[in-house]
Amino acid sequence: MSDRQIHIVHLYPKEMNIYGDNGNLLVVTMRTKWHGVGVKVSKIGVGDKLPIDTDIIISGGGQDTGQLKIVDDLQTKKLDLINMAKDNVVMLVVCGTYQLFGHQFTTHKNESLPGIGLFDMQTVAGDVRFIGNIVTKTHFGEIVGYENHSGLTTLNKDQSSFGKVISGVGNNDKDDGEGAIKNNVFGTYLHGPLLPKNPKVADELIRRALVRKYGDAMLTQIDDSLALKAAQIAKSRPR
Repeated sequence: MSDRQIHIVHLYPKEMNIYGDNGNLLVVTMRTKWHGVGVKVSKIGVGDKLPIDTDIIISGGGQDTGQLKIVDDLQTKKLDLINMAKDNVVMLVVCGTYQLFGHQFTTHKNESLPGIGLFDMQTVAGDVRFIGNIVTKTHFGEIVGYENHSGLTTLNKDQSSFGKVISGVGNNDKDDGEGAIKNNVFGTYLHGPLLPKNPKVADELIRRALVRKYGDAMLTQIDDSLALKAAQIAKSRPR
C-alpha cells in the first residue's frame, strides 16, 4: 500500500439510498484499495459539513420524500459543491440527487424543488415510470444499469450528456440522452448499482481523483471477468 490516500464522501447515505446505490461506494472503496491506494470514507448527511479535503463524492437515488428531506440542506452546500466541481473534485450522483444537481425538480404535486444548478438542466415528474435495464454508449464504451424513474430531465443546449441511450429511456422519452457530465461530475439515472457492472467507470473516477490530487495515476490490473459477465447478462435481459 502506497502513502497515497483518497477521501471518499458518501453524501446523504440515509436519505438517498433507496435503490442500493451504496453499492457504488463499496466498489470505489474496494477498487481503490486493490489499486494500492489508501481510502478514507466519510458519511455526510443533513446538517453535516462537506470535508475540505474531499476527493470523490458519491450520492444515490431516492423518492420525492427523500428529496424533500435534503433539498434545504443541499442549498446550504450549494456553493461548496459548485466550487468543488470547478476544482475538478470527482462526483457521481444518481437519480434523485442527479435531479437536484440541476436547476429544479417539479414533483407530481407541482412542488418546485430548487436544485444547485451545477448541471444546466431541469426535471419534471412525468406520468409514466421507466423501469428496466438500460444500455448507453459513453466515452468508457457501453455501460449498463437499471433505471427506475418517472422524472423527465431536459438538458439545456450547452449541457453535455453522460451518454447516448442504446436501449432504454434515459433522461426523457424525447431524445436519446442519458445523464449529464460537467468537469469531473457525472450524473445518471443508472442504478443497479451502476459501478459493480461497469468497472471501467469506477476506475475512471479513481483515476481522475488521483490525477487531480497527485498529478498521475498508476492503476493495477484487476480481474473484472465476473463484473463484465454480469453486464453482458443484464444487457441480454428484456426490459
